[in-house]
Amino acid sequence: LSESGVPQLVQPMIWDYAADIDVEGKVQLIEKYRRCGFSKVWFASAFKGATGVNQSLTLIGHHLRNQLEWLQVASRSPADVLEGITLTGWQRYDHFSVLCELLPVAIPSLAVCLQALKNGGYSERVKENVEKLLGMSNLEIDTFMR
Repeated sequence: LSESGVPQLVQPMIWDYAADIDVEGKVQLIEKYRRCGFSKVWFASAFKGATGVNQSLTLIGHHLRNQLEWLQVASRSPADVLEGITLTGWQRYDHFSVLCELLPVAIPSLAVCLQALKNGGYSERVKENVEKLLGMSNLEIDTFMR
C-alpha cells in the first residue's frame, strides 16, 4: 500500500457510531494506517440516525458517549494524526428504510455533541451552555426529551 502512492492522495476515515467503541482497537488501526504511510486520518461519529431502523426520537446519551469515546481515541493517538471528526446525522438507517430521527428532534443532540467535542468532554458547564444556547430549562441526555 505504501509503495502504491495512495497514502499521499487520500486520508482514511474511520467510522463508528457505537456508544462503546473499541478505543484500543481504533488506536491500533490508526497505527497500522501510519505504518502504511497515511499521515492523517478522520473519525466519523454520529449525532443522530444510527441507533435503530425505526427510531423516531434521538437518545442524546448514546451519541454523547460516542463523541466521548472518539475523544479517548484522539487522546491516545499521536497528536498530529487526527485531521478532523465528521459528525454525521443520518436521515435513514439504511437506503431501504423510511426516514428516521428527523433533524428538528435531533437538534439538542447535535448541540450536545458539538459542545462536547469543542470542550473536550461533557460537564455541568457544557450542559448549562447547551441549555442556554437552545433556550431549554432542563436538558435530559438519558431519556427521550419532550
